[in-house]
Parts: sequence; C-alpha cells; structure tokens
Amino acid sequence: SHCMMQKPSGMVGIRHIALFVQDIESAVDFYTRIMGMEIEWQPDPDNVYLTNHGDVLALHRVDDTPQAQQRLDHIGFVLESPEVVDAWYAYCVEQGVRITEAPKTHRDGSRGFYCLDSVGHLLELIYHPPISQSLRRQ
Repeated sequence: SHCMMQKPSGMVGIRHIALFVQDIESAVDFYTRIMGMEIEWQPDPDNVYLTNHGDVLALHRVDDTPQAQQRLDHIGFVLESPEVVDAWYAYCVEQGVRITEAPKTHRDGSRGFYCLDSVGHLLELIYHPPISQSLRRQ
C-alpha cells in the first residue's frame, strides 16, 4: 500500500484570480479607478496584473474562443466592517456601477452586496467576520 502524503502547511488563501476578458481596457479602468487597484505588471497590451497589496487580479485578453466561456460565479472583495460595506455600496451607486443585489446582513453576521464590473463579472463586496477579523489582526 502506498503512503498518503500529508497535506503541506503554508496555505494563505485565495490571493490570485485570473480572468479572461474581451474588453481589457474597460476592465483595467474599472479595477483601478473604481476598486482602487494598481497595475503591478503589464508585460504587453493583452495581459495586465493588478494588485491591492495582498491580492493579484490578472486580466488576459481573449477573443470569442471556447476558453473564454469558463463560468466563474463571483469574486469576493472582503471589507473590514458592516459600515464599510454600506460606504462602498453608496460609492458604487454614485459611480454608476451596476448593482445586482443591495446590501443585506446574513444569519452568520456577514453583510454584503453584489455588483457587476464593467465587463460583466459578478463581484461581492462583503464583511465576513472570520476573514475580516483575521485580516485586521495582522
């Protein structure tokens, strides 16, 4: 019988997301201007790596190929308190961001809302107590 490898330690969480987008310029504008990310590296016009000093969001230009049809449900951006959620909601509304679900508080104490980025990805801006509190402690 073969020995099962032990699960390695050192996992820090979901810190990198890569998206296929057709209108990369619109997406870069949205994530920098609205979400406050910065361009970390842009090797060429078709690939941009954005950062918020903790996460990396990679945007890769595609044409209408089958690989672009991958179905991601949503990307969560964690916020540090319920009040911050409401502040971001008001800001997004003011910026003309398409809101798909207004802020609501869930049974586990989390609070969040959903909106769309400029190229159609669903985003959730959420205060989630276990994550938000662990990030604030660092």
